[in-house]
Amino acid sequence: MKDSSTEQNILNAAISVFHKKGMAGARMQEIADEAKINKAMLHYYFRNKQQLFEAVFMQAFQKFAPQMNGIFNSEAPVFEKIRDFTESYISFVIENPYLPTFLIQEININPEFGATFFASHSAPDPTSFEKQIAQEIEKGILKPVDPKQLLLNLFSLCAFPFVGSGLVKGILKLDKESCNTLMEERKKLIPELIINSIRT
Repeated sequence: MKDSSTEQNILNAAISVFHKKGMAGARMQEIADEAKINKAMLHYYFRNKQQLFEAVFMQAFQKFAPQMNGIFNSEAPVFEKIRDFTESYISFVIENPYLPTFLIQEININPEFGATFFASHSAPDPTSFEKQIAQEIEKGILKPVDPKQLLLNLFSLCAFPFVGSGLVKGILKLDKESCNTLMEERKKLIPELIINSIRT
């Protein structure tokens, strides 16, 4: 019988090692050492590094994706959804800072993993939000804008400071605490920036 606390301990250790070394650079022995178990025990729970990575990734995304889909599929107005998305995304990534980098790195290196992930039911799906944007443009509530460009702006403004955290901290001379303060401020700044750009 597999023990849930041991499994979670392994996942936490894997997060730590993956964050330091990336998926490609991480070694199962390093993860076993971080978890303070032997390698045989690690392989009992996870046969290989890819399986372990996918478990780490999906555990985090099973928390994140329902939040995003809840926002995209709600009956709320577009402006409220933009504010809710920004708040939820930044809060989640502050707690899981490795996730955006993992996702981009693994999809670039392993396109098959990306295709499998985005085909799964757990992946966020902004289709209904795109349709709502298009409808509000037709009604004259929003300026004419490609819904995909609007979403790309929203994703980029939220994600880049985390994906490029080393660059951001270096150029702006930020420590971890001051960087997190800026991210909290961006929860209000980003929505207003985007809303003001599309409001008629």
